[in-house]
Amino acid sequence: METNNNIIKVKDKTFKISYPEAEIKEKIKVVADRINKDMAGKNPLLLAVLNGSFIFAADLMRMITIPCEISFVKLASYQGTTSTGKIKEVIGINEDLSGRTVIIVEDIVETGRTMRRMIESLGTRGPESIHICTLLLKPEKLEVPLNIEYPVMEIPNDFILGYGLDYDQQGRNLKDIYTLVEE
Repeated sequence: METNNNIIKVKDKTFKISYPEAEIKEKIKVVADRINKDMAGKNPLLLAVLNGSFIFAADLMRMITIPCEISFVKLASYQGTTSTGKIKEVIGINEDLSGRTVIIVEDIVETGRTMRRMIESLGTRGPESIHICTLLLKPEKLEVPLNIEYPVMEIPNDFILGYGLDYDQQGRNLKDIYTLVEE
């Protein structure tokens, strides 16, 4: 990974900063405040989807001031820069979800197919309610109707990197969010 001010090179691709860390955290705080208000008295279970959401989930949870819990699930549907559309659950959920308020914490929602599959899977475990919180939402790519109550940012249909999101497993450690520069 080479960096030069706002431009970085990861493997064979070039990216430029589109959302600095400070702006991302400001927007997460707005969503965390809404969750604090909406979920007061509910002790929600944040269900963070690995690998991409781990940084977002940590920042979000630190801004949530009401009692809450966190657990992690791992789904796979990506290879390289495109979604394969095939989703396989890799790591399941050990918590009892019956009667729980669940907030799925995702790094990015694009087509919505992964999220729909996850909601169907969680729904069989008897939660009281399931809510969606995503760092990034690509409204133009959405193919399935979803009630995304807590989107942090809506973005255009670009390939992005950083703040937990990767390109071929690289770049998750970048503090800012970068957009692919068409070369």
